[in-house]
Amino acid sequence: MPIKPEQLAALMHEVEQQDPIDFADLPFDEHELRALVAGHLCDMATAMDTFSTEDRLLTLLAVSAKLVLENLVLHLQLLRRHGLPVGDSVEALLSRLRERGA
Repeated sequence: MPIKPEQLAALMHEVEQQDPIDFADLPFDEHELRALVAGHLCDMATAMDTFSTEDRLLTLLAVSAKLVLENLVLHLQLLRRHGLPVGDSVEALLSRLRERGA
């Protein structure tokens, strides 16, 4: 793999500057969590060394899409649990999804 887990963790942190993650009161260190995820993703990427470029990209896209969906679902569940309205951006996304389903 051309990137080391430490480098990926640093890139993750850089991306978070534009879209911060709310670690709230989790009993874990955010740097340790970032390192854990970076290590796991680097391991996944190494396991795909034998994949064709197209298969590697499709796999990474599928994993990314699953994570974005999971994040959306968790976000919506938290909002519902606390009786909070969804924001404009989430409402716009849900409206687009409803239109596609119709």
